[in-house]
Amino acid sequence: MNVTDYLQTWAASYKEDFVNNIMPFWMRYGLDHKNGGVYTCLDRDGRLMDTTKSVWFQGRFGFIAAYAYNQIEQNPDWLAASRSCIDFMEKHCFDKDGRMFFEVTEEGLPLRKRRYVFSECFAAIAMSEYALASGDRTYAEKALDLFKRILRNLATPGLLEPKYLPTLQARGHSITMILINTASRIRAAISDPILDTQINESIAAIRRYFMHPEFKALLEMVGLDGELIDTCNGRVINPGHCIETAWFILEEAKHRHWDKDLVQMGIRILEWSWEWGWDKEYGGIINFRDCRNFPVQDYSQDMKFWWPQTEAIIATLYAYQATCDEKYLDMHRQISDWTYAHFPDKEYGEWYGYLHRDGTVAQPAKGNIFKGPFHIPRMMIRSYTLCKEIL
Repeated sequence: MNVTDYLQTWAASYKEDFVNNIMPFWMRYGLDHKNGGVYTCLDRDGRLMDTTKSVWFQGRFGFIAAYAYNQIEQNPDWLAASRSCIDFMEKHCFDKDGRMFFEVTEEGLPLRKRRYVFSECFAAIAMSEYALASGDRTYAEKALDLFKRILRNLATPGLLEPKYLPTLQARGHSITMILINTASRIRAAISDPILDTQINESIAAIRRYFMHPEFKALLEMVGLDGELIDTCNGRVINPGHCIETAWFILEEAKHRHWDKDLVQMGIRILEWSWEWGWDKEYGGIINFRDCRNFPVQDYSQDMKFWWPQTEAIIATLYAYQATCDEKYLDMHRQISDWTYAHFPDKEYGEWYGYLHRDGTVAQPAKGNIFKGPFHIPRMMIRSYTLCKEIL
């Protein structure tokens, strides 16, 4: 492989696709110019199917638009879109108790609130990235304050409804891993010891509780001491989440001047998760596996969703940057070739989100409450910058 040509080609492709395809689609069809914020429930051609607004995506697109401004080009329309999402969140998406909603109407009336603090995590990274883009430090301070509130909510018994009744005491991987990225993004805009402390605690928890060498797997849910919960839910491997965790850890290793221990940890998680996730028959990263190889309970277990593929593209580039081992570029080529052969909609733009196992389209909508302008543009921005850094 000619590494220079390969990376130059992909860098140009990521930037071109982001600037001329993904971002124009969401700027044209997603932005709510009347009420502020962004819609995500869009049909294949961009038509609005549902005016319900995902609070996750007010933060997610608020982040992406500012991240693009910082990393791709200083487009004032992108900065304005980020501010629109943040303003909408601040005005409409916080409940009286300080926690955030999950869904609101297009005008911002609350529809639904969930036990998770993911809305708050996405709001925080939007504010911190906007602070970097705009130069307004008050948004970095807001992000840090919100992060501290997240930690208080997680640490205070009774504030968040538990997922299970007291019969089952468990730890979840999702919140553990997302706090690494949330703290990391805020740290780029403002310093505070609590950010590094949380990153260290999350990484230690992943190593101690969720990594299970006996299965060569990172599990989604474990007992309080990291023990296997030998049920359908307890045996779940989510390869996409695990691969995302791998690149969060490799990114932190890079921040620490390529800390060898963290590089080894990130690479191990990537390789374990690739082995579980890569579909050797059809290609692509599969949704769920069972660590004992029992049938998986989730109905979408053998589907190919958009976001695990994008996480694998980023992770393999990080792995190559960390090690200079071309086998990770071979993995990058594998996942990239499969992803770009199946997900982009060549007629209407953007990407499909939901494919059957064989790569055929399961449904053609470009967005809903969970899919929107986040994983795909984040992959393109982050992968573009990684290719340029490596070159």
